[in-house]
Amino acid sequence: MQLNIKHDKEYQQFTASIGDEDAELAYATPSEEVIDFTHTFVPESARGKGVANKLIEEGLCYAEENGKKVIATCPVVKKFIDKNANYQKLLQQ
Repeated sequence: MQLNIKHDKEYQQFTASIGDEDAELAYATPSEEVIDFTHTFVPESARGKGVANKLIEEGLCYAEENGKKVIATCPVVKKFIDKNANYQKLLQQ
């Protein structure tokens, strides 16, 4: 599934339009150098198609490119990072 993911800094989320609905990865910034991924939502019609993973990858790439440490409050993000060792270096210790 091809996604056009948009980053909205004002609302602190990454979104992808899927038909009439949006999938999203929301975050908070507890400090200038930390990003906390708090919530992932994928419309039921698009679940099981890798949409959440693509949103999470986009968010983690943004964090890495901007020198931010990551907190994975969202269990889906935590599970993704646990399975992908190359992103574990981004976790805040």
